[in-house]
This record gives sequence, structure tokens and C-alpha cells, in this order.
Amino acid sequence: MQSFKTPKLTIVGAGPGDVELITLKAIKALESADVVLYDALVNEELLEYASNAEIIFVGKRLGCHAYTQDQINDLIVSMANIHGHVVRLKGGDSFVFGRGSEEIDYAVKFGLETAVVPGISSALGVPASAGISLTQRKIAESFWVITGTTSNHELSKDIHLASKSAATVVILMGMHKLDEIISIYQENRNDDLPIAIIQNGTKNSEQKVIGTINTITKLVSEKNISSPAIIVIGEVVKNTSKLTEYFQEHFDDEFIFQNLNL
Repeated sequence: MQSFKTPKLTIVGAGPGDVELITLKAIKALESADVVLYDALVNEELLEYASNAEIIFVGKRLGCHAYTQDQINDLIVSMANIHGHVVRLKGGDSFVFGRGSEEIDYAVKFGLETAVVPGISSALGVPASAGISLTQRKIAESFWVITGTTSNHELSKDIHLASKSAATVVILMGMHKLDEIISIYQENRNDDLPIAIIQNGTKNSEQKVIGTINTITKLVSEKNISSPAIIVIGEVVKNTSKLTEYFQEHFDDEFIFQNLNL
């Protein structure tokens, strides 16, 4: 006879992609899981830690949903009541555009115990792995993290405000709005800011494109950069030796150097 297990939900941030960029607490949660519901941006190698759990993919990519959010909420509750400990594994940090708080609130309504294990957000981890410091003394005193696509599939209005700021701007889920983002920057300022776009950040399949507001669209097309990728805009992009080495290794055209004033 199966012993009763307390219904519980743990929201776990899986980090930006590299399997080693996950916390020990997250690994312990996976090891104790009875069910794991994981998203599209999660590195599936992490599922090996949940060797005793039922594994269910509930991810969403480019409008293709394995489950709707309402269905995921219901699945969390039903699986917890049947099996016990449900781990909801999300890419990056589940409270940074991850809807983790919504799932916690729903689970609480049905009496589930809940816990949260933070993860390294791609907004922080991916630039850092590429050598980009989001803040630098005398260059950038703050940074914005903005979603490129809101729940109504429009570009966040915060981009207009951020484009006028001296802060570094990190845009997640913005590749399908890149032309619109570039247009806003061109309308709101005259300087040709450096911009980096990093696809599959921290993974072996990572690709980078570095240019300026006026050159990046062409470079993205030439290098076939697409989602999932993050966009980093600001003077900090050119103020790192690691990216200087990247320019020297990947670009022969002096045009890139001239635009970045390196």
C-alpha cells in the first residue's frame, strides 16, 4: 500500500542553460520530486537528477503550447494530490517573466505546500558568461530587464523609456520585435549604441553577434541568429576584454571596430 505523501509544489529555476549553472538546492528538489513539469528552455540533461519522477513536458515556444497555462495550473494540483511532490522546472529564474508567482498562488488556493528555489536568470547569467558587465563604474549605474513581448503580444512600452536612459538594457524574448526595438532607439537618440545578441547563452550551441544599433539587423540576418536569444544594449557591451577578443577572432571587417570605437 502506497503511503500518503503531502501534496507539494516547488518552483525551481533551472538557470540559463548550462547544466552546471543550477543551484544545489534545485538539484535536491529534483532528486526528491515525484513529478517534474518542465519548460522548453530547460536543459533536459537536468532531468537526470529526477530519476524517480514522472517527467512531463509542458513547454511553450513560438505560440505552440503543449499545455495552456490554465491546464498547467490544474496539472500541478492534480499531480500533487495523486503523487506528492511536484517540481515545476523553469528556465532561468521562475520569477523573471516565468509566471512562477501565478502558479504558486493557484496551488495555495488548493491547499498545497509551496516552495521556491531561485535560479540564475538569463538576463544576468548570459551577459556575464559573455564578459558583459551590466553595470560599470562611470559607464552604467543601473540596468533594465524588459520583456520584448507582453502578454498581448505587443512590445513593452518600457522600451521607449529605457531607450532614453543611460542604463544598460537587457531584452528577453525580443528577437521577433528586433526591427521595432531598433527603430525606437533610432528615434529617441542620436548615438549609435553598441548591442550584443546572444543565442542559446551558456550552452555549447551559443552564438553571439555584436554590432551597433545601425548595424545589428544586417549582422543578425547574415549570422542567422534567432530565438532563444537575449539582447543587450549599452556602452558596457564594448567595455570588456572578452568581447574585444571575440571581435578579433570572428570579424575581419574593420567596420565593426570603427562602429564600436575599439
